[in-house]
Amino acid sequence: MFRTRFPMPGTAPATLLPLPKGCSIATTIKLVEYDEHTITEREIASVAELPDLAALDDGKQRWIDMEGLGDIHALRALGEKYGLHPLALEDVVNIGQRPKVEPYDKYLFIVADMVYEDEDERLCGEQVSMFLGRNLLITIQEAVGGDVFDPVRERLRTGRGFIRRSRTDYLSYALLDAIIDHYFPVLERLGDNIESLEDEVLGKPNQACVSKIHGYKRTLMQLRRFVWPVRDLVTAMLHDESGVVCDETKVFLRDCYDHSVQIMDLVETYRDVSSGLMELYLSAVGMRTNEIMRVLTVMSAIFIPLTFVAGVYGMNFDHTDGPMNMPELHQWWGYPACLGLMLVIAIGQIIFFKRKKWL
Repeated sequence: MFRTRFPMPGTAPATLLPLPKGCSIATTIKLVEYDEHTITEREIASVAELPDLAALDDGKQRWIDMEGLGDIHALRALGEKYGLHPLALEDVVNIGQRPKVEPYDKYLFIVADMVYEDEDERLCGEQVSMFLGRNLLITIQEAVGGDVFDPVRERLRTGRGFIRRSRTDYLSYALLDAIIDHYFPVLERLGDNIESLEDEVLGKPNQACVSKIHGYKRTLMQLRRFVWPVRDLVTAMLHDESGVVCDETKVFLRDCYDHSVQIMDLVETYRDVSSGLMELYLSAVGMRTNEIMRVLTVMSAIFIPLTFVAGVYGMNFDHTDGPMNMPELHQWWGYPACLGLMLVIAIGQIIFFKRKKWL
């Protein structure tokens, strides 16, 4: 679901290395300029077309959305244009970072992990990096398309809510809130699958159940790795003292904090349930084995006296007609009488086992 990329050992700090061959994704840059009354959106062909730092004090808020990490030169030019620290840009390229907030001179560097389902209902995830300034928000996504920001874009276009009347710190909150809230449907679907698997384990445990259990445990472990630091991320923004995040936005971030705690509880709950599924599977298999062994034991117990009778008469001792000879050996009804005796013994044992509730 999440890929991880680290620099080669010995690489100098703040080095932007191109992605491996076959992993590069074409880069697209979109610029959204808005205030309370107007909004413009356009796609940018190159970083040179973006407004300079001096032009950011005209009262408008700007959102630069870069999707795809295929163009390292564009990322480097973006950092030079807006004074982004090279170490932060290195974290953007080296995906798989732990969600975090790092303060710099004039902006905050935020890393979060976005989870969503693609058209084939497969779980996908990618890293989202944000550079939050007073009137500027830069978001850099690992891939092109497939994000969870469409509701935020729609609110920007229609002017609903507080986004158009607030600074870019509120926009960053809205994007983080969209990322965090999107964990809920993903976890809900995962919980439904785990519940269905629980019924399957109880009804018909098999080897496929074990594979599914391990798959869900791996997914939950990975989700926990990326969800757990989100609480610290929101807490760091709540306690920001640089002035980038205003007090009005911190009120909304408290709601974001509550959602992150709820998600953590859900992840931990589903992890406990998935761990219990393995114990449930082993118990179900053990119970099924015991049922089979009980039936086989009862069948063996029924056939033991029958085998004894058949073995005795199978000795065929016929020396004389004396008193020590086998009874009914020369009687014409001896064979059916022996079979009848065996049938009576078998029926009597079955009745006895049923009364003892062993069957």
